[in-house]
Amino acid sequence: MNPEQTWLALCVAVPIVGSLILPLLGKTTEAGRNWLALLLVAFSFGSALALLPLVVADGTATFALGGVNLLHADKLAVFMALVSTSVGSIIVFYSWGYIAEFEHRNEYYFMVVLFLGSMMGLVFARNLIFLYVFWEITAIACWRLIGFFREKAYVLRADKAFLITVFGAVLMLIGFIDVGVQNGSFDLGIIKAKGLPVSDLAVALMLCGIFAKSATLPLHTWLPDAGVAPSPVTALLHAAVLVKIGVYVFARLMVATFVVSPVWHDIVPWIAGASALVSACAALIDTDLKRIIAYSTVSQIGFIFLGLAVDSEMAVGGGLLYILMHGVAKGGLFLCAGIVEHGTHTKDITKLGGLIKTMPVTAISFALCAFSVMGIPPFGGFFSKYLVITGAVTSGQLALSLTFVFGAFLTILYLFRVFTKVFLGAPGEVVKAHPAHEGSREMVASVAALAVLALVSGLLVQFPSQFAESTAKEIHRKAVPVVRVVR
Repeated sequence: MNPEQTWLALCVAVPIVGSLILPLLGKTTEAGRNWLALLLVAFSFGSALALLPLVVADGTATFALGGVNLLHADKLAVFMALVSTSVGSIIVFYSWGYIAEFEHRNEYYFMVVLFLGSMMGLVFARNLIFLYVFWEITAIACWRLIGFFREKAYVLRADKAFLITVFGAVLMLIGFIDVGVQNGSFDLGIIKAKGLPVSDLAVALMLCGIFAKSATLPLHTWLPDAGVAPSPVTALLHAAVLVKIGVYVFARLMVATFVVSPVWHDIVPWIAGASALVSACAALIDTDLKRIIAYSTVSQIGFIFLGLAVDSEMAVGGGLLYILMHGVAKGGLFLCAGIVEHGTHTKDITKLGGLIKTMPVTAISFALCAFSVMGIPPFGGFFSKYLVITGAVTSGQLALSLTFVFGAFLTILYLFRVFTKVFLGAPGEVVKAHPAHEGSREMVASVAALAVLALVSGLLVQFPSQFAESTAKEIHRKAVPVVRVVR
């Protein structure tokens, strides 16, 4: 194996194998377990970073075992791996302070690192069956993490998330089998080279799995309920990893690999638009802090789907860029919400208020991350949303673009409402009864780091945007009119 193939294999294998050690190590030394968990995720980040020069030079790396291509690194895969592991590393560090007082800590770190390692396997998967296996491992880890506190109501919500996502995954697997039988192979490289049109039925089945995982209307209901999980878990689910699996697989299959009927380039953006508006309206009226941010995630994922689905290279680049910008900013919002909940023991924004006085770093970090999600210049969210909407307009989707502009306006309204209710004004009843304070050093440092990244990624947007633009050029395939195949 050459060095790139070695880094590719290690990026997936190290966190998965290493996660098995964490529960054993935790019985001896909690500090050692915490450090190892962080180092395992950071190692995956470093491995993906080591692959960056190769893909920037338009190269690729493939890892095969027994003559079967299992893993493949290109620009899209490395981009997604870097986003997931960078934000994931910060979330693991935040967990040091957040999880310290709860039980089942060994299982927590095991599941989080296994979750992120499986994400690496999915991102680099070259084979549809291999992709499906890692897809399901993330579902199992997600199920255990959502029900982490073991209370009956929480377990039921974890079961709901598991059932919806696994149901979608089974339908997606049927679509994979249809494509594999049609092409005589499950290898994505072979499928792309043959260029056979994928049947509408197979596309519809695969979209069920993608929409379920990415919490897109009408399969979105599990995500707001997942807010019962520990805040670092919700940050992983809603920002950096889980819901991004769906949009990544959409980009990998429907944009970069498969030839699909042009009708899907119209259907998917409108589904995304409906999802963005409905969830934004829900965020405007909910009073649970984490549910509001969860609805925001459903809404913002719509922007990413819009960028990836419309027939515009600019929009695809904007959608990819927003995967990064949203991951950073939304991760920060959820971790800030975790500090608020940790300090006040409530998520009800009507019972909060005035926390900027006792949680100034958290308040400022929340505001900076919110500005990026709102799309306020010069934050990163502005540039990515601008590219998505401009690309949609230039591709002839004016009405759809106006729908998303309205959705962006709603985003400003509900995040402004949250900030004023939680951090400004007079202290609410809970704050009066139990004066709050900042979280631990690890928690505060994590939200501050993500807030700074949300700003810096906008000020230095030319660097990630160049890579996103280059990736868009590599994966974008014009919607070619094909004979609709229905089997």
